[in-house]
Amino acid sequence: MNLTDHFSLEELTSSSTAVRKGIDNAPPPEIIDNLKILAEGLEKVRSQVLNNLGMHIDSGFRCVALNTLIGGASNSAHTSGFAADFTCDGFGNPLSVCQAIQASGITFDQLIQEGTWVHLSFAPTLRRQVLTAHFIDGKASYTNGLG
Repeated sequence: MNLTDHFSLEELTSSSTAVRKGIDNAPPPEIIDNLKILAEGLEKVRSQVLNNLGMHIDSGFRCVALNTLIGGASNSAHTSGFAADFTCDGFGNPLSVCQAIQASGITFDQLIQEGTWVHLSFAPTLRRQVLTAHFIDGKASYTNGLG
């Protein structure tokens, strides 16, 4: 099922970890509307920032069981279908992607440079919060801004 021209429900819900661990990561019907909002936001980023280059979605929706298994935050926007982790190698590294999104004026909730990927949320709070993740011993801490 296509949510937008370039993003499908399957792409925003697939998880090799869920498959490997036998976790059903199918979103309930009420989450699908949120995934449409996410896909529409990703379309804006793709067309207005990334020069229509393809994006590789590493993680979109995560059911609570999957999110817990991978150590995601208990209040993660992934569990409500509003967030995706992605890369766009054709555009540049995650920091350059984050810098371009931040400069674009696109309204988002949270943008995090997570080392080797970009986390982007379109949750309804739309705070335009920009963070950088720092990993020590597998645990993430966050600082404001990019860098």
